[in-house]
Amino acid sequence: MEEVQRAIALMKAKGYKNTPKRQAMLEVIAKAERFITAKDVQEALKDTYKGLSYDTIYRNLYTFVEQGILESSERNGEKVFLMHCSTHKHHHHFICDRCEKITEIEMCPMDYFMNQLPGYEISGHRFEITGLCPECAKNKLPKLKFVLNEV
Repeated sequence: MEEVQRAIALMKAKGYKNTPKRQAMLEVIAKAERFITAKDVQEALKDTYKGLSYDTIYRNLYTFVEQGILESSERNGEKVFLMHCSTHKHHHHFICDRCEKITEIEMCPMDYFMNQLPGYEISGHRFEITGLCPECAKNKLPKLKFVLNEV
């Protein structure tokens, strides 16, 4: 997986070691192609790394976010993670509520909001649109339950 190799190179460049467990975590997230939780990662790796704790996984995922390897968001009150998009331009996401497919949106509403907030210093923002992708809307597909394959 090319994106995992890029992530490992970035991790090494920032002084972090690549361990088999870290690489396995990255592979699980890259394979998912959607936002997943630390619990999802733990479930996918439970047979390969029997003693791998939730805290260890969460700590590593948070480190990956700080390094720019992963993106994080919140879904249903839980922190979720996704491989950092290869797009180098600023963008946002549409997330399908049924199939959880992610579509990049290459525009930002902050231009509008900046005009509404004169004098404010903005330190960051998040913007996600959720709903149904065209396929799910057309076919009225039931919500999928994803099962992550073990690495």
